[in-house]
Amino acid sequence: MGMLVPILELFQSGDATAQCHSCACVTMLACSELNREAVLVDGIIPLLALARSYDPQVQQNATWALLHLTQSDCSTRILCQAGAIPVLVLLLQSSDSVLQFYSCTALCNIAAVPEHHPQLLGIGGHFLLKSLLTLVSSSVRKNSTQACRCLQTLSKNVLIQEQLMELDCVLPLKALLKTSSPESAVTLLCALSAHPPNNDVLVSEGLLDEIGQLLHRHRSSSVIITQSCKIITDLQSSCMSQQAVMESPCLSGLLQALVSPALSGETLLHVTSCLHHLMTWDPLKSNLSVTVTSEQVSRLVTLAGQTQNPQLSYNSAAIICKLDMTGEVVQLLRPHYVTMLDYLLAFLQKKDVKFQQLGIVTILNLKKDAEFSSLLAGSELEVQLRTVHVQTEETRRLLQMIQPLSPSSVHP
Repeated sequence: MGMLVPILELFQSGDATAQCHSCACVTMLACSELNREAVLVDGIIPLLALARSYDPQVQQNATWALLHLTQSDCSTRILCQAGAIPVLVLLLQSSDSVLQFYSCTALCNIAAVPEHHPQLLGIGGHFLLKSLLTLVSSSVRKNSTQACRCLQTLSKNVLIQEQLMELDCVLPLKALLKTSSPESAVTLLCALSAHPPNNDVLVSEGLLDEIGQLLHRHRSSSVIITQSCKIITDLQSSCMSQQAVMESPCLSGLLQALVSPALSGETLLHVTSCLHHLMTWDPLKSNLSVTVTSEQVSRLVTLAGQTQNPQLSYNSAAIICKLDMTGEVVQLLRPHYVTMLDYLLAFLQKKDVKFQQLGIVTILNLKKDAEFSSLLAGSELEVQLRTVHVQTEETRRLLQMIQPLSPSSVHP
């Protein structure tokens, strides 16, 4: 109907109320992808000018319209070419929390396209990253969350990760972990821990202690538990991590998550995988063997016996296998021997060699208890052990019949 031109003309009216309402109209029009192109032709420069207005409401509505224009790659590219990035970055410093949210969300949309990263980082003195880190500490929860999301999107760029670490980003993120909504912070820290050069710094900053406490506070949050497991696993590459894990509540937090009834199989897969990795360290294996409870052992046995998720079954059985067969552990395992015979039989019957090997090592470990040896004698599991032995011997015999090929036959 030709309404866009007179609406855009109101931008120049000098009347704050008219500018405010006309910006709101443009925002509504920009919600439609069909209208976005028409808005972009004549609306970007005036909108950028109004985003710097002295009237707070005009600023809000202009920035709201700019945010809507970042919802497609094409319009985002045109916005960036027109100089929107410096304007939006400057608005992060506003005292108006609504403006902070709109500009941060728009920048998050822009950051999702890597081609814009040079422009985002081109503002001197790490101004964008410093502004976002300041916003992470905002008392307005949605703003701190959005700032974390924007940093997470940017952190896919290794150069940006390095700059974030130089700016001591861990401290404000650790503070955010203590709030009631730590998901965005733990997700960003997970992205940082996935880059090995960051790990020694993250460990020295006490991140593992914070993650352990986080696991205790959020026992049924799949997002937090999954990301925490990834962080703990990633940080194992640090030379300081073994002692840091020992001194942190990570191990007890993972064991508590293990028995949470609210967690899905996918989340439990991360928990058991992390525990399995930790038990490759002898001090942690001994620590877990001392601290594990009957409820946790029962859970591991149940998970080892389920068939829907083979890797979850394997992880759980591997943790049981690595337990030190002390008197206390034997007492915890004895009520489950019959169930364990069943899953060990299933492991030996699998074609996958890693399951067979785990089953054999577990049986060898459990035979240290005379009660298990008594149950094993004459059982179907013992018969299957003999079958595996025969198959293995036959394979060994066939391999011995194959003479190694001489170099001349391989390269005539």
